[in-house]
Order: sequence, then C-alpha cells, then structure tokens
Amino acid sequence: MRLGGPLFQSYHSPEEWVAVVQKYGYRAVYCPVDVNTSLETIRQYEIAAQRADLIIAEVGAWSNPLSPDEQERQKALTLCKQALALADEIGALCAVNISGSRGDKWDGPDPRNLTAETFDMIVQTVRDILDSVKPRRAYYTLEPMPWMYPDSVDHYLDLIRAINRPMFGVHLDPVNLINSPQRYFENARLIKDCFERLGPWIKSCHAKDILLRPHLTTHLDEVRPGLGGLDYRTFLREAHRLPQDVPLMLEHMTEENDYLLAAQYIRQIASEEGLSL
Repeated sequence: MRLGGPLFQSYHSPEEWVAVVQKYGYRAVYCPVDVNTSLETIRQYEIAAQRADLIIAEVGAWSNPLSPDEQERQKALTLCKQALALADEIGALCAVNISGSRGDKWDGPDPRNLTAETFDMIVQTVRDILDSVKPRRAYYTLEPMPWMYPDSVDHYLDLIRAINRPMFGVHLDPVNLINSPQRYFENARLIKDCFERLGPWIKSCHAKDILLRPHLTTHLDEVRPGLGGLDYRTFLREAHRLPQDVPLMLEHMTEENDYLLAAQYIRQIASEEGLSL
C-alpha cells in the first residue's frame, strides 16, 4: 500500500520529477508524461521511477467513449487506447477512465446509463480498447460512479465476467460507490465487500472523502480526507491486506495545502493502525 497524489511543482527532467515526488513523501505517483511524449523520454521516466522505488499508479484516460456524439466518441476511444498504450510503455499499473455517459455531460447522469443496452455497450467498448492495444503489463480499468456502471460490487463483477479479458482490472474509488444514506452509514461494510470480492483485480485506488449534508433531499459532497464519513481505518486495513502493492491516490482537491492536510490525516490513521504508506 502506497500513498500518492498530484504534484504542485514543475519539473523538466526525470531527476527533477523524482526530487519533487520525494519532497511530498509519496511512494506512488500519477503518470508524469502525456500520450504525446516520445518513447525515449517515456523510457527515461520509467527507469527513474524504478531506481527511486516509485510505483506509477495510473494514466488518466478521462473521456466519454459512450458519447451520443459520434465524433466525440471516436476521439474518446482514441484517447483511451493511447492512455493504455502509454501505461503499458511506462510501466504504470493501469489506465483508468469511467465507463462513460449516454447523456450530454461526459460524467453525468442519464436515464440510459443504467440499462442492459448500455452495459453491453461498455463490454464491447472495453473489449475494443484492450484488443486494439494488447497491453502486456498495464490494465485497463473503470472507476465506479454513482450513476453509471459499475455502480456496485455486483455490477463490477458482472463486467469482469462479461468483458472476459485478462488485462481488465478494477480501479477502486469507494466514495463513488456511496450514493445513498444506507451506503454512507454502512460504508465500512461496503469497503470490506469491495476488497473481499474485487481484491484480486484491484490495481489502484482513489483517496478522498464524502459527507452527508442535512439538506433535503439526499445531498452527498466530496470533501478532503478526514472531513467526511468514510471509514479510513477500514479502507487502509483492507488495502494493506492485499498481496499486491496498491496505490492510494489523492485527488479532486484544488489547493496544495489541502493535499498536504489530506496526506497528513491518512498517514496518521495508518500510523495508528501500524501500517506503512
């Protein structure tokens, strides 16, 4: 289990990048280059990460491969394939995206998202991405979302079985699975279920928090780790039990200080539990 997050300092070489990462005390990192980077430079960063004992957790493929706009959909598919190829080349654990939305907003709710037709579209889309790239070591993963597949452990397992490709993996974001008061108040049970049933496929995790507000109707907000109701003790204990060295990547904050406070909170919980990050 390793903690990582975004970097708020620029770098111009693999050596400078490693120095910045080590300043933050991270042992896991987001991919330091983009899909337009030369193979020579990609290789230099891969070697630098190996020498510094850093895990490159993931390459973001954030886009909408289910877009109703055909041009946007094709552009998204191209990006997903490029991101997976980059992950495979640089030695990242995975490329990650959401499954996509049938609506106008790429990550938004739509009445068609949670339907059998869309499930089949996701299966065919992920198969196409994996079969086109044929990765040797990086996995293609889907981040759960509250209003699109996979929105539960059951649906993630359904996708794993239906996609039926060895390089399809799980990107776990437990906050995104909390879409009701029941799941909010029982999130320790949800987290345990995630690791118990999805554990062998988990490649990377996102670390954030969630708060149920006392506003009608149900109102759930993402917040900085430590300011919400997510059971981080359970989250860290379960991640630590996995045989694979899984990254926990901080995300979705805007200020550097928030990331520092979030890292401090998670490290404190880990220390109290006798766990290393």
